[in-house]
Amino acid sequence: MGGQQERTEKANEDESGTDRWRPSRCLSLTVRGPWGHFRRVEGNVVKQTYRIIPRTTVAGLLAAVLGIKRDGYYELFGPDRSAVAIEPTREIRTLNMPMNTLSTADGNLQSLNGRGTISVKLPDPTALRQQHNYEVLVDPAYRIDVALADDDRYRELRETLEEGKSHYAPSLGLSEHLAEIEYHGEFEIGEGPGGETVAVDSAVPNAVEDIVLEEGTRYQVEESPAFMTTDSGGRTTTAFTAYTYDPDAGTLSVRGADPARVDGRTVVFV
Repeated sequence: MGGQQERTEKANEDESGTDRWRPSRCLSLTVRGPWGHFRRVEGNVVKQTYRIIPRTTVAGLLAAVLGIKRDGYYELFGPDRSAVAIEPTREIRTLNMPMNTLSTADGNLQSLNGRGTISVKLPDPTALRQQHNYEVLVDPAYRIDVALADDDRYRELRETLEEGKSHYAPSLGLSEHLAEIEYHGEFEIGEGPGGETVAVDSAVPNAVEDIVLEEGTRYQVEESPAFMTTDSGGRTTTAFTAYTYDPDAGTLSVRGADPARVDGRTVVFV
């Protein structure tokens, strides 16, 4: 859908009593790649990955498409300024992969300045490599539906995706895990199906107690960063979301969900 964007947003109160932004249209895309790694915040000898791309990573990926600098997009993707639904479209598989790395701490960087005036700091290539085991995703793919309250940025994102362009190279977590983006278009956000139990295609936020177990269906739960801000100490996570999902990329039966319909699919935004 091209031309002037026509949307009617409304604010509804959620269970916490706060206003929740409700868009009427969204952009839909699939991001995929041969590898992915979304580092879990808790420490471990093996650098583990989230299975579902975190909402903060989605925001960073789309900010890269728009060319927004680091730490410059948190308000744009804030809880009352954006809506995101995430659907795994392939079976989620992982493996452990050893990687040799160089430290990027300040004390381990060398300043390189040729004949120009710009100085670049790089790791010392003569230093001993450190080997770490990374848990990586194999052939990850996610369908993402996103809406922004900022009309100018929304329009810019739509036009950039339509042209198949990206300001920075998109990646699935680590910069070396390059990603491919397939843009599906702009769609109306319709009211989700009614009934006590609803089959949902996307990962379902904050609904682990509402999942209806069915024979042959698996589900897993993980909590990941959802929103961030900046302060004097750098960037800080302000909220987490517990996603429930089917690792086989199937649907989940959910009670009391707040579903929406996008392009013939049932999803839940957060």
